[in-house]
Amino acid sequence: MEGLAEKRRIGNKTSPGKNGKARGYEPKVLVLDDDFDISQLIKQILQKDNFKNVFAFTDPLLALEHFRKNQKEYSLIISDIRMPTMNGFEFVTEAKKINPKVKILLMTAFEIDDKEFARVLPKPKIDGLIRKPASPKQILNMVSSIIKN
Repeated sequence: MEGLAEKRRIGNKTSPGKNGKARGYEPKVLVLDDDFDISQLIKQILQKDNFKNVFAFTDPLLALEHFRKNQKEYSLIISDIRMPTMNGFEFVTEAKKINPKVKILLMTAFEIDDKEFARVLPKPKIDGLIRKPASPKQILNMVSSIIKN
């Protein structure tokens, strides 16, 4: 995955990093999907690409409680949209209230146009939308793109 390398700013220095991360910078990622297998698969995909701090949840309420306690440590939330008890829109709305700087990648199995999505959900700001099923390469490309911006 050589093409995913990029430069990240560290203090006053810029250092090349592998897979969208600078040396010394380890983004923390929260993965939320009510399907255990999907949440674990995404976690494994990220970990195989050297994302060391990946935490997967199947329960939005537990994920939100964990996020609330660790909000400053997270760079990215990857969440399914359709889930019981609390859907992905509700989850990311609450997460953005806690930490407005956290980046958001939503996943859905439904066909939706990006422009229509932005019109229907103007807030909170969503940094990316990926359609399931997605290949590991698609997931890594999207995650790296979001983290580097």
